[in-house]
Amino acid sequence: MLQGFYNLTEKIQDTLNLDVNVKTITYGDIFEVDLDKQTIFPLSHFMITGATLVGRVWNFNVNLLCMDLVNESKDFVQGYPEKFRGNNNEQDVFNTQLAVANRLLELLRRGDLYSDLYQISEGSQPTLEPFVDRFDNKLAGWSVSFTVEIPNDMTIC
Repeated sequence: MLQGFYNLTEKIQDTLNLDVNVKTITYGDIFEVDLDKQTIFPLSHFMITGATLVGRVWNFNVNLLCMDLVNESKDFVQGYPEKFRGNNNEQDVFNTQLAVANRLLELLRRGDLYSDLYQISEGSQPTLEPFVDRFDNKLAGWSVSFTVEIPNDMTIC
């Protein structure tokens, strides 16, 4: 029986769960996640958007959203670096959530996940795109797309 899909989603969930900059991990349709609850952030949400069988391996297309709430300060901002950064933590959110994505990608590229045969597909380059205000809350973070290669564990017997 093919267990690759389950195993991949569990590996991603378990890995994100170990990250200090992630409080909640969700899977599936992002619009079914209750993004109004402030207690769930920082949030990592992922979905498998497609799969390709290539010989003895599966290539799974993964989309990951790493996000957190942007907190606005009521204090007046003046001087450098405060004026450059503004009166919110948006750059901090970009920094920490990029680190979440980077850590997962590096574990797939050369870490424990790689050793367990969950690997960024050869020739594939992850793409990362920053976003702000994609949802109802003022959220910021990164949308990450990458392809993971895993062995095909299906037998013909």
